[in-house]
Amino acid sequence: MEKRIYPRPIETIDRPEPFARQSFTTAEEAVAALKSLYDRNTTFLREAFNGLSGSGAPDRRFRAYYPEVGVTVASYDSVDTRLAYGHMPSPGQYATTITRPDLFESYLVEQFRHIIRNHGVPITVGESETPIPVHFAFLEGTHVEASVADRIKRPLRDIFDVPDLNGTDDHIANGTYEPAPGEPTPLAPFTAQRIDYSLHRLSHYTATSPSHFQNFVLFTNYQFYIDEFAALARAMMARGGEGYASFVEPGNIVTLPGEPDENPVAIARMPQMPAYHLTRPDHGGITMVNIGVGPSNAKTITDHIAVLRPHAWLMLGHCAGLRNTQALGDYVLAHAYVREDHVLDDDLPVWVPIPALAEVQVALQEAVAEVTGLSGYDLKRIMRTGTVATIDNRNWELRDQRGPVQRLSQSRAIALDMESATIAANGFRFRVPYGTLLCVSDKPLHGELKLPGMATDFYKRQVAQHLIIGMKALERLAAMPVERLHSRKLRSFSETAFQ
Repeated sequence: MEKRIYPRPIETIDRPEPFARQSFTTAEEAVAALKSLYDRNTTFLREAFNGLSGSGAPDRRFRAYYPEVGVTVASYDSVDTRLAYGHMPSPGQYATTITRPDLFESYLVEQFRHIIRNHGVPITVGESETPIPVHFAFLEGTHVEASVADRIKRPLRDIFDVPDLNGTDDHIANGTYEPAPGEPTPLAPFTAQRIDYSLHRLSHYTATSPSHFQNFVLFTNYQFYIDEFAALARAMMARGGEGYASFVEPGNIVTLPGEPDENPVAIARMPQMPAYHLTRPDHGGITMVNIGVGPSNAKTITDHIAVLRPHAWLMLGHCAGLRNTQALGDYVLAHAYVREDHVLDDDLPVWVPIPALAEVQVALQEAVAEVTGLSGYDLKRIMRTGTVATIDNRNWELRDQRGPVQRLSQSRAIALDMESATIAANGFRFRVPYGTLLCVSDKPLHGELKLPGMATDFYKRQVAQHLIIGMKALERLAAMPVERLHSRKLRSFSETAFQ
């Protein structure tokens, strides 16, 4: 038997020149330093990878670190407590690793400005002790030549740092993170490596770049809504944009204002959860994602979109009406949730209440009134506010109904679906304002199911109106000051300063 020869251990580590920590008193200067440091370190890793010799067995490792921002607070400063974020709860050292400062530039500038104004302290920029995985150093859309990878005769992790799942958890967001003695308190809800992981997942699941995602997001569980959104967006572009800068479809297909209203060439294979973006230059536009059916998809996509720190997300979809007084096409505005989806049980126990957020509830109700022409007491004809139950069994009707029906009745539920509570609960968990407006598409408890012809007519009639309501609600939220929209209801006892 041939004796296997193992490569010798690598003892030499090549790194960029050490970066001296710098302090900045303006947000813009701090972000500029972060961008310069991040670009330098990721360029170093890319060039090291592309420059591997023909032998494919280098005698050294290559390593570069994520940038880090830090803040030191020396006293219990008096701050504007009306704000949900932008301040530290107590004296101490605070820090977070940073990735893609180009993508998060406006977000970082806002967070730094609040901290500098509220505490009067500088922002310190330096290198962290967290290595950048080589996978995350390549720019979006970069094609890695197979010939380079084929030359590597050692395991990639022998030469470069690779993603470490121990650094991609949600302990900070879940409120379960405990710093080690002498370690700074987290400044942000996500670490750089956790963010990089989600940015790569977003491209995979939605077939669009994370840079296209907007701060106001609609989720739906039916393709009908996506078709209507795409048709509406293309028509808006053909008319000049009407305040929007572009419309982006899967495959990063971009339609600009003034371009004709026509269907683009579809990508060869649609992703699992395609995303569509009606963009504004300040990311104040609308993103819509077809999450398909089920709480697993709902959790997956919100886990990843959350790292972009959107200002609000809403669920628009169909549901089963549970009351005999409801009619097909009626709306349900959720103000509470029964969580039988189970996908978040380990991260957010079911005993945690998911409160309704006044700003979102008012925006949705006013949008329904504007689009339908009904208001006040008359609005009750077509919309009911109440509890929405979310389950993980699509065919719950096929089981013994006494148990489920009794629980639904005791909870005072008025509608049932498979995604809404998951999206709301993950919004609560990640401090993203959330809301739900559903449309009753059948009433299984009362034997009122859609026949094929009825379904077609229902979708044609109702989807367009429902979508317009959701978009108008988001436009109302976008017109609000960001500080008012991010509610203190979503903050725990000891929160990160970053929103």
